[in-house]
Amino acid sequence: MNQECEHLLRTEAPQVLGALVRRFGRFDIAEDAVQEALLAASRTWPSEGVPDNPRSWLIRVGYRRMVDLLRSDQARHRREQEAGAAELAMQAPGRRADPAPETDDSLTLLHLCCHPALEPTSQVALTLRAVGGLTTAEIAHAYGTTEPTMGARISRAKQRLARAGARFTPPADADRDGRMAAVMRVLYLIFNEGYTATAGDRLARVDLTGEAIRLTRMLHATLPDDAEVTGLLALMLLTESRRTARTDGGDLVPLDEQDRTRWDRDLIDEGTALIDAVWNRAETGPYQLQAAIAAVHAAAASPDQTDWAQIAVLYLWLERLTPTAPVQLSRVVAVAHAHGPSRGLALLDDLDQRHHLDRHPLTRQREHAVRAHLLQMTGETARAAALYRQAADLTANEVEQRYLLNKATTLTP
Repeated sequence: MNQECEHLLRTEAPQVLGALVRRFGRFDIAEDAVQEALLAASRTWPSEGVPDNPRSWLIRVGYRRMVDLLRSDQARHRREQEAGAAELAMQAPGRRADPAPETDDSLTLLHLCCHPALEPTSQVALTLRAVGGLTTAEIAHAYGTTEPTMGARISRAKQRLARAGARFTPPADADRDGRMAAVMRVLYLIFNEGYTATAGDRLARVDLTGEAIRLTRMLHATLPDDAEVTGLLALMLLTESRRTARTDGGDLVPLDEQDRTRWDRDLIDEGTALIDAVWNRAETGPYQLQAAIAAVHAAAASPDQTDWAQIAVLYLWLERLTPTAPVQLSRVVAVAHAHGPSRGLALLDDLDQRHHLDRHPLTRQREHAVRAHLLQMTGETARAAALYRQAADLTANEVEQRYLLNKATTLTP
C-alpha cells in the first residue's frame, strides 16, 4: 500500500469510528469494526483504486461489520436488542450507511482514549489504534512486544472504559484541562518512544515519530489558539529536524558532532515560527519551554555558537514547573556546557543526593552516561570508561549501546 493511501486511511480512521460510535453507542465493538474496515481497504484500494468518497466507503463497510459483530454475541439480551436495532437500521438497499459526517471527531476520540481510568501505556496503545489507525501488529512491533500481548492490552483498555461508563462526548468543563493534559502527554510519549526507541537495532522509530506529529498537527488544527498544543507541535518539529543527522552508518552521532547541514530547515522554520507565535502570549507551559530550548539549538549554526547559558535558564524555569528527574538531568548538561564540567558535576552530585537521579528508573542509565561524559571532560578517563560501560549495560537500544561501549574503549589504555 502506497504512502498516500496509508495516510488517507489513518486520516479517516477517527471520523469513521466517530460515525459508528454515534450510531451504535458501542466504542469497544465499533473500534474493532473500524480496524476491519481499514484492513479491507488496505487490501482492496491498491488494486481497485480509492473510491470517490473513501469515508463513506469505510463507514459502509464498518457498519456491515458492526452488525456482524453485534449479532455474533447475541447470548446477552442487551446485545441481542442492539443487533436487532442495527439490522433494522441497515435494511436499506445495499445496507447503505448514513451520509458521511462532516464533523471532526478526532479530539473527542483523543479525550476518550486518554480517559483517566486507563494507565498511560493503555492510553498510548488505544490512541495509536483508535485515532492513529495503526494495526495491533504495528503497535506491538513499535513497542517490542508480541501482537497477542498488545491485543490483550488494548482489549483490557476498552473493557475498562466500558466499566468506567466512558461516553463518546467531550469532557465536562471541570475535566477538560486534565484530559487535555493527558492527551498531550500521550502524544509526547509516542513521539519520545519513536525518537529514541527503548529497544531494538534502530535508534529511532520513524513510524512513531511521524504518527505523533500527524496526530499533534490534527490536535493543533482543532485548537489553533492553545499555546501548549502549539508548543508541543513546535517541540516535535524542531526535535525531528535533527533526526537524519543523529546517525551515520548506523552509529549514533551526538548533538555537538552532528552535521548541521543535514538538519531539516523546513521543519526548523515551521517549528520556530510556531513557538515564536505563542511565546509570552499566555502563561508559559512546559511544552512551550521545551520548544524554546529546541529553537535555541536550531538557531546555532555550529556547536560553539549555542547559547547554553540561555538553555540553562530555560531548563531551570522548566524544572520549577515540572521538577521531574529527566528535566533535572537535562539542566545538568546545560549547566556543564554553559559554566564548565566541574559545575555540572557539582550540580549532578547535589541532585543525586536529593533526588537520586542515579537510581531513578527514568534517568539511571542516562545519569551514568552524563556523569561519564563530564568526568571525561575533567580528565578522569578511567572512571568515565567504567561509567560508560555501566550505561551501556542499562540500555536495550543497540545503537546507543554500541556508542557507549565505543566511548569506553577509546578511554581504555
